[in-house]
Amino acid sequence: MLHDVMPGTEELLNKEVVTGYIGFDPTADSLHVGSLAQIMTLVRFQLAGHKPLALVGGATGMVGDPSGKSAERNLLDADTLNKNVEGIKSQLMKFLDFNDSPNGAELVNNYDWFKNYSFLDFIRDAGKHITVNYMMAKDSVKNRINGETGMSFTEFSYQLIQGYDFYHLWKEKNCKVQMGGSDQWGNITTGTEFIRRKASGEAFALTTQLIKKSDGTKFGKSEGGNIWLDRDKTSPYKFYQFWLNVSDEDAKSYIRIFTLLSQEEIVELEGRHSAAPHERHLQKALAKDITIRVHNENDYLQAIETADFLFKSKPEDVAMLDPEAFEKMLGGIDTFEVNKNDVENGINLVDLLVDKTTVFPSKTEARKMVTGNAISVNKVKTTDINAVLNLDAFTGKQYLLISKGKKENYLIKLI
Repeated sequence: MLHDVMPGTEELLNKEVVTGYIGFDPTADSLHVGSLAQIMTLVRFQLAGHKPLALVGGATGMVGDPSGKSAERNLLDADTLNKNVEGIKSQLMKFLDFNDSPNGAELVNNYDWFKNYSFLDFIRDAGKHITVNYMMAKDSVKNRINGETGMSFTEFSYQLIQGYDFYHLWKEKNCKVQMGGSDQWGNITTGTEFIRRKASGEAFALTTQLIKKSDGTKFGKSEGGNIWLDRDKTSPYKFYQFWLNVSDEDAKSYIRIFTLLSQEEIVELEGRHSAAPHERHLQKALAKDITIRVHNENDYLQAIETADFLFKSKPEDVAMLDPEAFEKMLGGIDTFEVNKNDVENGINLVDLLVDKTTVFPSKTEARKMVTGNAISVNKVKTTDINAVLNLDAFTGKQYLLISKGKKENYLIKLI
């Protein structure tokens, strides 16, 4: 997992119980799987006997971190930020042990120490310790200044604010280490430099690899966008499927990063996987561990039941489901709500798949897939582009299962 470690960090961690922190950006009211590497860094830090601080950036969220971004982000208002901070807090509590022991985790919000800090005081206290030359040398700044969009003063000041966060936690919480993704190295070392120049103190930095897929594409995205930890944004079923569908190569890497399985357990799993790759032992163990940790065991079991139903059921199995069972079994897949009035007098299948839902982006593509024998309605193959569906086609006059090929399934719910 490690990418860069400042000299002296390892010696410090072997010597005493160390307080260390990672910042989480409250740009949404949920973290997504892109944040999991940092969450697991704090988990491992705590398991090694150290004290983790999770900083939720209520103040920095108002500014926006330019690291790795090609354009400036929209700034959020205070109410949205507060909602986002609360959402992130509740998610972090599933991973870290927030107890009263010497290494119990703590949540901190930098808005608490910035809210009454005047701009003049800040530029006098913080601004004079870090030179513009030092700030300009950072990659996150250089890349943006030389790019087409340039960089606002707001974003330019971000590393100074993050540097002050580290100083504040160093001074108030005896926090000696800041951790983060490798793209944060510049911001983190600004903090260690700020502590050195302002207080002649010593602090350390540790960064982790940015997680990528083996094919070079961005980790944590699916065709539907981000994979979130919040069940309302990404259902437990889709969350489970995301991990189940990673490549063999990625599964070998992810199971080491995102689970706490021992080396022996992983080697044993890899042996079983190599002997029968089609059984997907690595992916199943990975998906189980993370789904239970982020959601719960019932959600994990339901995800398996839903997958079994989708991939193994026959038309008569779908016909037997009552509306309540339909919702329970298939509520986690992509769902489109359609007005019952639009269906009452009958609706053309292609119109339903394009105009009333977005199963297909165009009627040309929908017709091609229907005539190509790739579409099932309630598990019955349908090749007629002129097929008309009425209320009776919907189970309990409310639900319809559309399958596109073997892997893509959509639920249409009448309201």
